[in-house]
Amino acid sequence: MNLKRLEYFSQLAMLGSFTRAAEKIGIAQPALTIAMQKLEQEVGLKLINRAEKNALLTAEGKVLFTLAKQLLNQAKQVELELKELKDLARGSIRFGVSAMMGSYYFPKVLSEFKQKYPHIKIQVIDQGTAALEQMLLNGELDLALIRGDLENPQLRYTELINEEVVAGMANSHPFAKQNSLSLAEFCQQPLILFHQGYYLREVVSHYAKKHQLSLDIRMETNLTELQKSLLKNQLGITTCLSRILASEPELTAVSFQPKIAFKLSLAWKKSHYVSQASKAFMRYLTESLR
Repeated sequence: MNLKRLEYFSQLAMLGSFTRAAEKIGIAQPALTIAMQKLEQEVGLKLINRAEKNALLTAEGKVLFTLAKQLLNQAKQVELELKELKDLARGSIRFGVSAMMGSYYFPKVLSEFKQKYPHIKIQVIDQGTAALEQMLLNGELDLALIRGDLENPQLRYTELINEEVVAGMANSHPFAKQNSLSLAEFCQQPLILFHQGYYLREVVSHYAKKHQLSLDIRMETNLTELQKSLLKNQLGITTCLSRILASEPELTAVSFQPKIAFKLSLAWKKSHYVSQASKAFMRYLTESLR
């Protein structure tokens, strides 16, 4: 069925006049008349009462008008989807991730995604997960990697990362020979911690507050390479993920008992429009990191 004729027919049905419909569409009235005649021939039904001034559409015409509106809306949606697929060549994504996760999980993934979609611009914003969640809610980000254990009802989530939080320390530290340690033992040591707002800091701060413990924080930094250097120089111990210490022969990762899970999810605002570029990035991250 010819969509252009259906569009003409819908305009005619809405405006109730060949003259007004032709002006609205931008064609001559005889051309509209011919188009409607061809539509009637195409469907094999009489659609327009040309002799009736107050009832332009026949009963069959009214049925077709209802169906035509649905079909034309679907056609517009298809057109938008196809346009967005083309826009993958020039889309943009505002993606929030913490410095630690960005450094250890995403260099390879981002590079591969950029090779596949070279013209999609990705703006990476580095903040703690609490700040990133607020930026999502404010509409300042399209996607962010944030904590998945405390879900906000305004956001949608898909879990990407589930790892264990460990205590990182120099090989010479007395705890390095233990199979595990408690948060109580950890909190009694000189500490090197992330800034407030980062989960690896919050898990310690919440425990200390709950048990009314005073922490001996020797250094606060979000720079993981600086943290590792300070650990090697025995300035203190820290919370981290074991993969961060995997290539560090001078450092040891010790599990907490009970174990502490580190769950991160890719999140986006429910009411925020998710572009095709963002959807492509979400699919790629899900396939790469799960």
